[in-house]
Amino acid sequence: MARTVRACSLAFTFLVMLLLVKAKIDVCRRGDVTVKPSHVISLGSAVSISCSLKPKQGCPRHSSFNKLILYKFYQRILLQHGHSLRLQVSDLPLGTTLFVCKLSCSSSEEIRICGAEISVGVVPEQPQNLSCTQKGEHGTVACTWDRGRDTHLYTAYTLQLNGPKNSTWQKRCNDYCDHLDLGINLIPESSEFSYTAKVIAVNSLGSASSFPTTFTFLDIVRPLPPWDIRIEFVNASVSRCTLWWRDEGMVLLNRLRYRPSNDSSWNMVNATNAKGRHDLLDLEPFTEYEFQVSSKLHLYKGSWSDWSESLRTQTPEEEPTGTLDVWYMKQNIDYSKQQISLFWKNLSVSEARGKILHYQVTLLDMAGEKPTLQNTTEHTSWTWVIPRTENWTVAVSAANSKGSSLPTRINITDLCGAGLLAPGQVSANSEGTDNIMVMWEPPAKAASTVQEYVVEWRKLHPGGGIQPPLNWLRTPPYNVSTLISENIKPYICYEIRVHALSGDQGGCSSIRGNSKHKAPLSGPHINAITEENGSILISWSEIPAREQMGCILHYRIYWKEQDSHSQPRLCEIPYRVSPNSHPVNSLQPRVRYVLWMTALTAAGESPRGNEKEFCLQGKASWSTFMVPSICTAVIVLGIFSRRYSRQKLSVLLSGLRPQWCSRQIPDPANSTWAKKHLIEEVRCKALAASCWGSRHLHILVSPGG
Repeated sequence: MARTVRACSLAFTFLVMLLLVKAKIDVCRRGDVTVKPSHVISLGSAVSISCSLKPKQGCPRHSSFNKLILYKFYQRILLQHGHSLRLQVSDLPLGTTLFVCKLSCSSSEEIRICGAEISVGVVPEQPQNLSCTQKGEHGTVACTWDRGRDTHLYTAYTLQLNGPKNSTWQKRCNDYCDHLDLGINLIPESSEFSYTAKVIAVNSLGSASSFPTTFTFLDIVRPLPPWDIRIEFVNASVSRCTLWWRDEGMVLLNRLRYRPSNDSSWNMVNATNAKGRHDLLDLEPFTEYEFQVSSKLHLYKGSWSDWSESLRTQTPEEEPTGTLDVWYMKQNIDYSKQQISLFWKNLSVSEARGKILHYQVTLLDMAGEKPTLQNTTEHTSWTWVIPRTENWTVAVSAANSKGSSLPTRINITDLCGAGLLAPGQVSANSEGTDNIMVMWEPPAKAASTVQEYVVEWRKLHPGGGIQPPLNWLRTPPYNVSTLISENIKPYICYEIRVHALSGDQGGCSSIRGNSKHKAPLSGPHINAITEENGSILISWSEIPAREQMGCILHYRIYWKEQDSHSQPRLCEIPYRVSPNSHPVNSLQPRVRYVLWMTALTAAGESPRGNEKEFCLQGKASWSTFMVPSICTAVIVLGIFSRRYSRQKLSVLLSGLRPQWCSRQIPDPANSTWAKKHLIEEVRCKALAASCWGSRHLHILVSPGG
């Protein structure tokens, strides 16, 4: 099988060589191109290029028709008549340049004669910084070096290593090579022997050899990185922990580095004869750390191993430190009850020292007569309803699996009850997209008593429902400004309040502010218009918060008569004065009006809201009816005082009256009904007389009978 493979390989090589020779013969069949002194020259050297035709390979007619052309790549550089040409070329660039000679017998056709490549390069520089290493006790020797500048020529590098007892190893690599592995292993038993290495670079223009470097086993052996790293916390406490790892047998020195996972700088520790373990005493609780270990065989010789793979682990928890930052709001419900809302901020990671499981909230009556109220919550707020008659104290603490923090105690007072402590001239100005600068002046008559200022803010939330989260920060009494940035977003209006605290008393002032604003996207929606004592009361709904685009400063109510083209009248209302209703008393009775509203921020006015029609139905005043009535009467009397006008009116009325309405009234006695009634009346009278006579006779006779 091996013989067959070898035979195939030789046959393939012979075929390639045959094809190359044939290609050379085909290309240069008509002539030759020669280069002197060599096809490979050093940078800056000159070279002579000659092109000549072989016998009977010129143009078919006469030699005077032979026109030889020399090309440098695709650029024509020389044209000459005859059987040969010659050109001296200098200043060729580094690298390979192709020259081609062609024959032209006519004005259009060019026949390729032959070509030549000229390579320009430099002698190899002396290899520098030769160094050798052996990875681990059982690795192989590998060396690296700096080649220096590029020679632009094929350059071979040979690495030689000379050892004890005239032993020699060498290995060669091809062009652009800067490292070689000799494939030999130096054993610990040979640690006392010295070895010498050098590298030789060779190309067509010359050669260069590095300075020899001498080393021992301990100088070049680089231990393998430690492995199987683990950590053990004694008694599940961060106060003492042990880092374990495994090493090669000859390791004498170790170095450890560790850091919190979110940190960029390392803590370094050196350990001699550690034997695969080291105690760490300065770790923070409940923190994820990254650990790495490196090894070295000798205190002064050799090099450090690569760092081991990272071990990431979290340290155990410890009892929280520090105290919570607690704030509160108080709201009276009725004469006997009040609502207390407590808020507190999360402890920092270094203070929490573990996962906070819950918060313990305790409410105490300062007089000691009421029982203590306690509650546990996982949230950072709590609300109670308590009597208004007592003084109350609140204590809040945070707890993790190891214990609780010290409680924060505050006395519940009226934070805005002391008017003398109210800060003055509160202002809120935008400082970029996500910041608001709040400034104020100290209380005029109690500035020296202020112990601290508290600035609180929350999204403006008119009406009921769930209130947005409360934010606050504390500042010392000598500061009268602060930049608020927590939970600040553009185009949102915030209600800001500055508290000045002195003991158990406090005063406050408030303002509204936003970090960025523009005109509202929509106008207020008018819900109802009602009539009250000759005026109207307009009620509307707030613009949705996402469409307000900042703090609303004013509302405008517009109205005009229906179908009128005149400019509407308007009434501007400050936002604080009337949040959702306002009276208007400028409308005339029995006139139909169209009303709408807009809202304004510091950036401009919103589009109009919905339109609403309304007609005031109130009683008209005496002057409202008397003036038109008197005017009408005067006009009528003026018209009918003229005879001509009276005649015209009489003719007009005559034409409009019905037929039964006539000046001559007919005599009822001539009607058919009257005549019939007369005949009936005569007959009735005759019959009555007859009846009367009979009856009278009958009466006269009856007594006698």
